[in-house]
Amino acid sequence: MKNQKEQWSDKKIQRRTFFSFLGFALANVGAWFSWKWYQNLPKTNNKLDEATRDVLGFNEKVKDQFFSHKHLAKTYPKARAAKRPRLNGFIGIQENIDVTKWQLEVLNPSGKPSTFFQMSHIKALPKQEIIFDFKCIEGWYQIVHYGGIRFSDFLQKYNLGKKEGTNEWYKYVGLETPDGKYYVGLDIESALHPQTLLCYEVNNQPLPKFHGAPLRLIIPVKYGIKNLKRIGKMYFSDTPPRDYWHELGYDYDVTL
Repeated sequence: MKNQKEQWSDKKIQRRTFFSFLGFALANVGAWFSWKWYQNLPKTNNKLDEATRDVLGFNEKVKDQFFSHKHLAKTYPKARAAKRPRLNGFIGIQENIDVTKWQLEVLNPSGKPSTFFQMSHIKALPKQEIIFDFKCIEGWYQIVHYGGIRFSDFLQKYNLGKKEGTNEWYKYVGLETPDGKYYVGLDIESALHPQTLLCYEVNNQPLPKFHGAPLRLIIPVKYGIKNLKRIGKMYFSDTPPRDYWHELGYDYDVTL
């Protein structure tokens, strides 16, 4: 026979077990109804529905309150860099181009004619190198070694990205491949980040075609989908530029 204390303990355990199972059951029922509600929401051009987009937008605003663009990605010694960096993502770079004739078109927000830059303009600025852990949104990562110039140095040197006659930056910068098939949008703070580079080398060698020759973006504080290869066009605006993967449902910011 169990004493009174043991009986009371058994009843307490039974009550806790009952409420645990009840909570689990209610959570599953709520999840099922939420899924049915989500399934019945109107879709917009096969992209994320507006409600989901609003949630992502809210999450980005919360992130912006706590994330510092002064945060630096961890760097490594050159010996740690992969000898053969992984190839991934070929949208916008499948066609062959003559890299000797390549030029970067920078659109003028005021509507004036575009400005064009050659590699000589890029290489006129101090070379920077970075060895960091490149992270793909698919889940893989790899330590890589890139060389180029700071994005911020390029903008400052050629007086780009600020509103005409002022010292005020546009809020965003857009980048596209020469064929316009791949494109990303960045907030200006990320573009000005000291580790954000316009790169023309990998492992001290000129970029190969499928690594984005002749010039690509490297932005260590964001996932790889923002690291646009083969930059052909650049423009500035106060509204978020179009972004390839954002249009397919991914978070616009994808900050690490």
